[in-house]
Amino acid sequence: MTETPQSNLPNVSLAQRAWAIRRNALLMGEVQGQGYIGQALGAADVLAVSYFHALNYRPQDPEWEGRDRFYLSIGHYAIALYAALMEAGILPEDEIGTYGMDDSRMPMSGMAAYTPGMEITGGSLGHGLGIAVGAAMGLKRKDNPAFIYNMMSDGELGEGSTWEAVMSAVQWRLDNLICIVDFNDQQADGKTTDALASGPQAPQWEAFGWHAQEVDGNDLDALTAAFDKARALTDPKPRLIICRTQMCKGVPFLEAREMAHFVRVEPEEWSKALQILDEGKPT
Repeated sequence: MTETPQSNLPNVSLAQRAWAIRRNALLMGEVQGQGYIGQALGAADVLAVSYFHALNYRPQDPEWEGRDRFYLSIGHYAIALYAALMEAGILPEDEIGTYGMDDSRMPMSGMAAYTPGMEITGGSLGHGLGIAVGAAMGLKRKDNPAFIYNMMSDGELGEGSTWEAVMSAVQWRLDNLICIVDFNDQQADGKTTDALASGPQAPQWEAFGWHAQEVDGNDLDALTAAFDKARALTDPKPRLIICRTQMCKGVPFLEAREMAHFVRVEPEEWSKALQILDEGKPT
């Protein structure tokens, strides 16, 4: 049986979904006065297409065996995924105020044991794709037609464990594995392209045997086409979508700020960011 994405908001466009994800993330960031909000704003379009176009799931049954799995390798992006899970109806929006609090189901770094819809515990970067490879192999052996979507950061391209997983996925012909790289060119010690992820990325993955695409990660039409193509391919090989995203997308005064891995937002700026986002709400 094929399920289609569902939410508590019917007949809503992808642009509206992305807007809502950004807004939920800002509200959570305001609770703690901090958070990886630059990444959350930048990745909102990717998450909107993932949850409201590509993934098959049941909001009221997050552990449904037939679901597509979304693995967040980047544990510190949890604020972004929580925002998407709320929009998808998997997490209630009235828990926004608990973000990062004691006993919250939404710790600041994603943990599978705490949060419905959080499939894996991220954090030690470079592990997510390896977990996804194992899960994709497991689904194959059970004849389960579901897909594994693994979202990772550009910084993880510098991890040796990532490339071991890249090779393993090809060896096992995992055509049920779709890897999404959020390429915002920022990591803890500077630009990703000044570290170990310089040069064109798609050809490197293709050389290992993957089908690779590279798109503007803030262009909903381009993302939709790329996700559709990745899923529809018939070649028995894993699939990659590199998404070039803009940190802090949707809030111009933050976009214009000198970028860093952790974007500092002053106390009075949270409400300003929300006001700007609300004024630009898609209709």
